[in-house]
Amino acid sequence: MSTEKVSLFLNPTAGRGRAGRRMVRICEILDAAGVAFDLFQSRAIRDLESQVGSHVKAGTRKIIVAGGDGSVHEAVNGIMQAGANAQLGVIPTGTGNDFAKACSIPLDWELATRQLADRLLRGDEPRCIDVGCMNGRYFANGAGIGFDAKVTRIAQSYRWPIGDLVYLYAIFRCMVDGIETPHITISAEDFNWSGPVTLVNASNGAWIGGMFHIAPQAANNDGQLNLLIVDPVSRLRITSLIPKLIRGSHIAETEITHVRVKNLLIEASAVMPSHFDGEVGEPGTRFDVEILPDALELL
Repeated sequence: MSTEKVSLFLNPTAGRGRAGRRMVRICEILDAAGVAFDLFQSRAIRDLESQVGSHVKAGTRKIIVAGGDGSVHEAVNGIMQAGANAQLGVIPTGTGNDFAKACSIPLDWELATRQLADRLLRGDEPRCIDVGCMNGRYFANGAGIGFDAKVTRIAQSYRWPIGDLVYLYAIFRCMVDGIETPHITISAEDFNWSGPVTLVNASNGAWIGGMFHIAPQAANNDGQLNLLIVDPVSRLRITSLIPKLIRGSHIAETEITHVRVKNLLIEASAVMPSHFDGEVGEPGTRFDVEILPDALELL
């Protein structure tokens, strides 16, 4: 039985504040199970990342994050940037919880907490998963440039309690603003591509925005990224593609190119927005992307 104390990091704003409201119950479940832990809360963007990194550098080896995909994103960057071996456990309390889906973690947060506590007390061996990296920043679930990155920025500007539907609303808002299709070139191991695009997405997990099954063939333990390139499309065509994106039946559509890659270079003719795990990234014209196999241990 494991008696090692773990560090629990909670983002009280995750899931439009749901994580904060669930904090007491999460602590009660861990206490009742006999898990020894210290609780830390994030107070601002990148605060959780900074705290996790500091703890890992100081020798903490078991990290639990209670939050959404943004919290997981910060935790993964904190662990990876610390350059030390630390294991990550996740209690999904966010809006989309795409990472939890990719890792078969129950979306019932109380059940996920109890199961994680059981694994910790039994001393179960962690499983290894891949981590992506784009321009020096890590991602657990996926990264993208273009239309989906613009959707991410707009979705994050709203604080409405409507769950995943905020991403759907953001798509329609983006279409009203106009769809940019800059020319890009992509160079990978055995794949080259050139032309105007609506978006480019590199997926480590299968879901994005909670409800969109963007890469149904993706697995975060296969040492590959699923690259999705979408040609220029009209507003009407985007509307018709949305149900297919939700079902994961879009891969064979004529405007979509899908390949598996390990690393790639994207160069754009104009500055393009970017996102990591549904978090707004730095815009740019050059994006170096790679997969790091078995880079993270998951509790």
